[in-house]
Amino acid sequence: MISNFINGQITKGSSTKKLDIYNPATGEIINSVYCSNKNDLFETVNIAKKSFYEWSKYTALKRSRILSNYKSLLNENIDVISEIVSKEHGKTIEDAKGSITRGIEVVEFASGIPHLVKGNFSQNVGTNIDSWDFREPIGVCSGITPFNFPAMVPMWMFPIA
Repeated sequence: MISNFINGQITKGSSTKKLDIYNPATGEIINSVYCSNKNDLFETVNIAKKSFYEWSKYTALKRSRILSNYKSLLNENIDVISEIVSKEHGKTIEDAKGSITRGIEVVEFASGIPHLVKGNFSQNVGTNIDSWDFREPIGVCSGITPFNFPAMVPMWMFPIA
């Protein structure tokens, strides 16, 4: 049974409704998943808002080190992740591994982002006018990803966020 992963914990949530997961290549039921409901959504958003407050205090360097560790974990487990994607989505192992590899490339890019989030300063852009910008975390975001790239597209989104 596949449950939600919220706030570092595996939880089935408040819904009792379940769906079967089929291997598209064989039609065999390989697992089941709990269906989340509005209560699960609101709980998750509230937890994310609380977590954002702490995350936004982390330096860009600390965040990049966390992403770098995540990248290492992905590389160490790429075979297992590829098998899961293959079973649940009907991709070949090599296709799944290729899409995960492309996702890992974005995680790697995001690990180097401290240099890109420094901001800019331009002196005298006008008479007695200086211009500067800076980047800072602004809040919780979510992503809706396609079913056919269950690993790659999320890895394109959340490391950059």
